[in-house]
Amino acid sequence: MERRFRMFAWSVLAYTVFVILWGAYVRATGSGAGCGAHWPLCNGEVIPRVGSEKTLVELGHRVTSGVAWVLALVLAVWARRASGPGAPVRRAAACSFVLMTTEALIGASIVLLEKVADDASIARGGWMVAHLLNTFLLLAALAMTAWYASSPRRPRLRVRGPAGWVAVAAASGALLLGASGAITALGDTLFPETSFEAGLSPAAHVFLQLRVLHPLIALVVGLLVLLGAGYLAGKRPSRTVRVLAISVAALYVAQIGLGFLNVALMAPVWLQLVHLLFADLVWLAIVLLGASALDATAAATAPARRPSGDLDVVEGEASRG
Repeated sequence: MERRFRMFAWSVLAYTVFVILWGAYVRATGSGAGCGAHWPLCNGEVIPRVGSEKTLVELGHRVTSGVAWVLALVLAVWARRASGPGAPVRRAAACSFVLMTTEALIGASIVLLEKVADDASIARGGWMVAHLLNTFLLLAALAMTAWYASSPRRPRLRVRGPAGWVAVAAASGALLLGASGAITALGDTLFPETSFEAGLSPAAHVFLQLRVLHPLIALVVGLLVLLGAGYLAGKRPSRTVRVLAISVAALYVAQIGLGFLNVALMAPVWLQLVHLLFADLVWLAIVLLGASALDATAAATAPARRPSGDLDVVEGEASRG
């Protein structure tokens, strides 16, 4: 596709990561109630009087989120006009817009139901998990839109054979870890002065208990992800797959280090944001690694002794190899 669309698609992805980090800052600083229980209005006004820092933070997040929604709409319309019927870039861009819309609706529901500020209910934890999962799926859709715009190759999304299941397992593990991390981050916000050991008590709030379990989940998922990245790099020996596999490994190791530092320093806001940034980068690297490994060209260049029944490749594999 044309260069301008490719640049726009990658730029929308980068901007969305920025908006996600701003949203995390809203949660970490307790600014979610800065506009009261009003949406899309702020404190019942179209142009509110900014009387506090929390109002400014929340209002800024709403404005940047609105811009992200408009960009996703432009991306979907542009992809439709620039590609033919059934083109994967068109479908990915459409999914991006739908997920951007559900992202806004989840955020609105959290505000209107007042699952913000000091609310420590289990229901709020559920909303945080839903928000995180939708965010990760949104990033995946935007990444695939940019990927399709940058490459004529098509991943085979039908899962068959070990390589496909490895890619799905790595992505599923990352989603599980992200959900755990969302609740842990909420616990860090609600109970900032509580020690790590407090989570060991059976009487501790469930958010504090997850503060203890989250590092263990991270280690288990990390082993799965690293083994999976190594397997895919060996199974699909293309340069792109190898680079992405190394990127997944490097980013995940850095993320583990940041996680333990986060625990040691009792989760300062700036470190929570860095930790989330690396979580997003790990997730994007996993998505793109899976896309590259499921690509027809990568599959065609795999060793000749590829087990029968492994990933089906798209039509014309032999002619494109």
